[in-house]
Amino acid sequence: MRSATAILTLAAALFAGGVVESANATASRGLASFYGYRAKTANGEMMNPQAMTAAHPSLPFGTRVRVTDVSTHRAVVVRINDRGPFVVGRIIDLSTAAAEVLGIVDRGVAMVEVEVVS
Repeated sequence: MRSATAILTLAAALFAGGVVESANATASRGLASFYGYRAKTANGEMMNPQAMTAAHPSLPFGTRVRVTDVSTHRAVVVRINDRGPFVVGRIIDLSTAAAEVLGIVDRGVAMVEVEVVS
């Protein structure tokens, strides 16, 4: 019984460590879009179009990520506070302010790299 408990504990620790490590180890590339309507976000706060925030499908709320436009190399750090985007092929939805920093408002979408910073 003790060995089964030890094995399960070790497996759980390895799994949890792998999940955290994989979230921090690689950057992801894909399309970013933006939104700026005032509504309650998935974490319960009101969406503020002027805040440096973003929606991501799976990163924990509060995670800070660096989003870099691959064509212009402009970058911005945003805090994840919402879920989305809900459009196939998009990996992050930025606040209007973050999209303005990247210079993607006129384009609507941009190819970006998303990297966890904290």
